[in-house]
This record gives sequence, structure tokens and C-alpha cells, in this order.
Amino acid sequence: METTALIVVDVQLGFDDPYWGPGNNPGAEERIERLVRAWEERGWPLVVVRHDSVEPRSPLRPDRPGNELKPFLRGRGAVTVSKHMHSAFHGTPDLDQWLRAQGVERVAVTGITTNHCCETTARVASDLGYDVTFVWDATRTFDRGAPDGSVVAADELMMTTRTNLADEFARVVDTETVLADLPSPAPAA
Repeated sequence: METTALIVVDVQLGFDDPYWGPGNNPGAEERIERLVRAWEERGWPLVVVRHDSVEPRSPLRPDRPGNELKPFLRGRGAVTVSKHMHSAFHGTPDLDQWLRAQGVERVAVTGITTNHCCETTARVASDLGYDVTFVWDATRTFDRGAPDGSVVAADELMMTTRTNLADEFARVVDTETVLADLPSPAPAA
């Protein structure tokens, strides 16, 4: 992998709230933290995204404690994007503009939730011409009610996202594959 920006989407305290219901992939945040460290070791761009919800009941509202980033992300990143839409590319500052100013052509997407903001960010990145890697096991999501009243399990939603993105929008891989593909970090000066 040549220089790639790591986009960490919405890894916020509010996703630990029961409001979201049953979720999956409890190891996702540990994998995200490993990726963050690997990016920092290489001096590659790290983008932290925070969802500032405008929904009245959301734990992610800026006036609620759940809006805070998880502790391992606080104070990290070359840029923090604030958004209230699904894609990190529809926030402030303008992520596309920021990445292009850094000369970035490749992005890796991780975060919460797999089938909403992570998938949407990956799709928009692809549509904007970025080479996208979707690190599926460094994402997590929650069970979701379907229009017919049934419940779609989080694992099924994750598999659907992987299927939706594969080949057309992104290279869909796991954390170990990404880490194995990284060049050795530059020696400390």
C-alpha cells in the first residue's frame, strides 16, 4: 500500500448506549486502534470523523456525553471532520479538499457503523476517484428492523455491506491483511 489516509468514522462513546440495540464485532475498536498506531508509525494521514447528530434522541448529539470520541482517539489525527450526514465527505472541513491538498489518492475506511456511515463514506470516496480499502473487521454495527417488521442481524448487515462494496467500490479486506501489506515504518530520526 502506498501512502493511504486512514479514515476512522464515528468511533464515539454514544455507540455504547443501549439506544442502538444488539451489536456485533466487539473487537473492532481494538483493531481500529492497531491501525491508528500503524498509520502514526508511518507518518501517514489519519482522519478522525465525529458524527454530530441533529436527531433529538440520539446519544451522538453534540450536547450529550456520547458525542465524545473514544479515549484512544482523543487528540489523535491530522484532521477531525465533524458531520451530521452519513458520509465523512459531507462534513467540515471538506474531506475531499483536505485529502487532495495532502496529495492523497488512497483511503482506508474503518469505524461505526458498518452499513451506514462507513459504507456511505467508502461509496462516496470511490465515486470521487479514490482507491478505497474497506477494513471490514475494523467496523461494527447493530441489528436493524426491516420494513416488514423482521430484524436483520448485525452480522448479516455487515456481510451485505462487504458484498455491496467488494470490487465495485472498494477492496474489502481484514485488519491482518492491511497490516501485512504495510511497508516498514521509517526509522526514527
